[in-house]
Order: sequence, then C-alpha cells, then structure tokens
Amino acid sequence: MTDARWVEVEDDLASACKHFRNAAELYDEGGFEDEGLNGYRSTMALQHAMQAAHTSLEGALKRILEILGEEVPSGANSHSDLIKRVTRSLSVEGHERPAILSGSVALDVDESRRFRHRATHDYDNFEPSRALPAVDAARRLAQSLGPAIEAFKDVIDPPGPGKKF
Repeated sequence: MTDARWVEVEDDLASACKHFRNAAELYDEGGFEDEGLNGYRSTMALQHAMQAAHTSLEGALKRILEILGEEVPSGANSHSDLIKRVTRSLSVEGHERPAILSGSVALDVDESRRFRHRATHDYDNFEPSRALPAVDAARRLAQSLGPAIEAFKDVIDPPGPGKKF
C-alpha cells in the first residue's frame, strides 16, 4: 500500500518481532529458579519482553485499522476485542475486508495477549513452566508476523494496477 503510514506499522512489527525473539531466548537461558537478584532479573526480563512485544504488535494492528478507516476498539475489553476484530473479515463501506491475521498466527497472537494480561496483573506468581505455550507462540510470531501482514497488504492493495480496497 502506498500510504506512508505503513512505515510506522512496519516499525511496530519489527519491534514486536525483536521482542518476541528475545523473549524466547530469555526463556531458554532460564535462571528463574534463582531466589536472588538473578532469578528476579530473569523473570522480570522475560515478562517485560513479552509485554513489550505484544504492546508493539497491538500498536501495529491499531495503525492498520486507522489506515483502513476503522474505529479502534475501546473500553474494558479493548485488548481482546482488537484481536477478535483483526482475525475476522468485515464489510466496510461496501468492500469486504479480509481478516488481517488468521489461522495459527491469530491463535499465537491471542496466546501472547493472554500472557501479557497474566504478567501485568500477577507478576509475583510467575511460573516458568506455565509460560511455555506463550513462549512457543512468541517463537513462531517472531517469524510469522511480517509475512502475515505483508500478505494482507498484498490482498488489499496488490502490486500493479487495480486496487482491491
């Protein structure tokens, strides 16, 4: 899409992928069982990296909705509503907008959202073994987010003449 606002979308996605990738590496390094400062550092670093990744991803998704002229969800359920919105197609002003994210990418994004919610509201009860599904999702998202968004862009604004959206 020729809209210059995609530059910020791409920046947010790059940030999300970097944080997801680094979160997985932090998990692999471990150290969570140490009861001192090193354990604290490992735990907090992982939780913060996952939170930063998901927050950057949300920023990208909100920017995409704004580019498309869609309202961004608000209110108490805005985080889950955002994921629901971008994982389904919508009819917007007589045009069918395909899902921005689908399949396993959508499932991984929702897993990331759930982890961020738990980390934000329950830092002190972090259990590394329970984080594994979110960390596995982070590994996949670090690789799959860019291609998923690029595929969406190609559908709504294919290269060459004849735009679809």
